[in-house]
Amino acid sequence: MAKKKKKVKKNTQGVIDYPFLVISLLILSIGLLMVFSASYPSAYYSPDDISSTHYFFKQGAFAIIGLGLAYIVVKMGYKRIAKLAPILIVVSALLLLAVIAFGTRVNGAKRWIYIGFNFQPSEVAKTALILFFAFLITKYSDRMKTFKFGILPFVITLGVICGLLAAQPHFSGIIIIGIIGVCMMFLGGSSVKWLAGAGVAGAGLVAIGIMAFPYARQRVATLFNDPFKDIQGAGYQIVQSLYAIGSGGLFGLGFGNSRQKHLYLPEPHNDFIFAVACEELGFVGALIIIILFAIFIWRGYLIAMRAPDKLGCMIAAGVTTHFAVQIALNLLVVTGVFPVTGVSLPLFSYGGTALVMQLVEIGLVLSVSKGIIAPKAG
Repeated sequence: MAKKKKKVKKNTQGVIDYPFLVISLLILSIGLLMVFSASYPSAYYSPDDISSTHYFFKQGAFAIIGLGLAYIVVKMGYKRIAKLAPILIVVSALLLLAVIAFGTRVNGAKRWIYIGFNFQPSEVAKTALILFFAFLITKYSDRMKTFKFGILPFVITLGVICGLLAAQPHFSGIIIIGIIGVCMMFLGGSSVKWLAGAGVAGAGLVAIGIMAFPYARQRVATLFNDPFKDIQGAGYQIVQSLYAIGSGGLFGLGFGNSRQKHLYLPEPHNDFIFAVACEELGFVGALIIIILFAIFIWRGYLIAMRAPDKLGCMIAAGVTTHFAVQIALNLLVVTGVFPVTGVSLPLFSYGGTALVMQLVEIGLVLSVSKGIIAPKAG
């Protein structure tokens, strides 16, 4: 008798989106090089007696941790992680409360908890909010047009998180989280009229918050005035950033040759790292960086559109929106179009918590892409 052929179980799982992975690693690599270049004067002149490569090696260590966590996220799968979303959003709120209670104050803001390094819970809150909103949208997908399910739980969540951020104060975090939340609600199917009302109310509260803090009022006022009229005061950061950008010319001064990073430009390896990149790499180098970010965002939204289910779509769209908003705000701040708000450039700016959580979010998008089955040829 002829032996029966064993049924071969077909693999119904796709592979990760390699173009998205490659572009992410390329941006990360360029970012690490720029941290090395932009940070060594600050480290060299630091009163803490640290190595000139101190910030670079710390950022590299966090990059390794973030890549490891991203790998774990891909292996676990976004569906399993999304089940933890309610717990994660509560934990992030508790961490924000802990910041208010015993956080570390730096430059007048209390946004960090020192645990051997400065841990920033607001970065965890961004990722937790994306997962929680995706979880809610999937759960209430057929009732997103109603006030009870399509607006109320989202507004309450945003209100709690943004309220805790306002107490720090952390207005850039509020703006970023608010935009992410509204965009996800819109994509999830919330009623436009309710969203418009919530948006107006949110903008009003932000305006009140800005008026309540003198430093915030001053930064907004500087935007509408000529910063060169107050070079040593409110306009100092923007003026130094514009000097750096303008000095780069077409091809830049060369990698490592920035002049403004030598204690002229504040936060050269953090919020204003793109200005250093412009000075050293010139218009051509800056344009290449922007193009890489544009491809990254395009690929992220493409993965969202092709996602195998609504949960995956919302997670990928939420993460990509987060990157898009933060990249845009940072570039607007550095070029003097938006008030200085402390917005870092994703995968570039120095900051351990931010880098780790951004790589975790990239892992989530790659996990979603893994569920996309490529159509068979012919």
